[in-house]
Amino acid sequence: MKHKWLEWAKQLQSIAQAGLTYSKDVYDLERFEIIRNMSVEILTQYTNMDSKNIKELFANETGYTTPKVDIRAVIFRGNKILMVRENNDGDWSLPGGWADIGLTTSEVAVNEVKEESGFDVKAIKLIAVLDKKCHPHPPSPFHVYKMFIQCEIIGGKPQVGIETNGIDFFAENELPSLSMLSASSCSTNGYIGERRQ
Repeated sequence: MKHKWLEWAKQLQSIAQAGLTYSKDVYDLERFEIIRNMSVEILTQYTNMDSKNIKELFANETGYTTPKVDIRAVIFRGNKILMVRENNDGDWSLPGGWADIGLTTSEVAVNEVKEESGFDVKAIKLIAVLDKKCHPHPPSPFHVYKMFIQCEIIGGKPQVGIETNGIDFFAENELPSLSMLSASSCSTNGYIGERRQ
C-alpha cells in the first residue's frame, strides 16, 4: 500500500487510454483526456519528473493498455551465472531488456546478450515468467512481465556495450549488488522514483 498513488495513476491512465481508443463521442473523448491528465498530475506530484517527460513516457501510448515484457538471459558456466554491470546504477543484472516488436523472446535474449556482454549465445528454453509486481522492485508506471530464457554460449568474447561497464560470472554465494532498475530504469525506460520530502 506504500505506493497506492502509483496504482491509482496507472489505473486512471489505463482507463483513459482505452477510452481515447474506443470512444467516438467527442464529449467522452474530452473526459478521457481529462482523466489521462489527472494521471500525469498524480505522477508529477509524487515523483522527481516533470509533467512533460511523464506525458511522453507514460501517457503517450494508444490502443488497449497491456503489460510490457522484460526479457533476461540466464547463462551458466559451471556453477556460476553471467551478469553484466549496468551503467545506470553501477549494479549487476542478467543481460536483457525490453522485448522488441517483430522479434521472438529467444531472439531478444540472444541480441541483448551480444549487445551487453559480447558473447554469442543460443537460446535453449524459457525457464520462468514472473509478474514484477509480485517481487521487490522499485515502483514503475508500467505493469511488467519478466521472462527468463536459458542460453548457452557458442562464441564471442567478453566486451561491454553501451549500457554496460562490466561482465563477470558469479557463484550463488558470491552475487554482487543487484540492480533494481534493470528494464525499468531511468526516465527512458519508465522508472519512477519517489520524490524525497
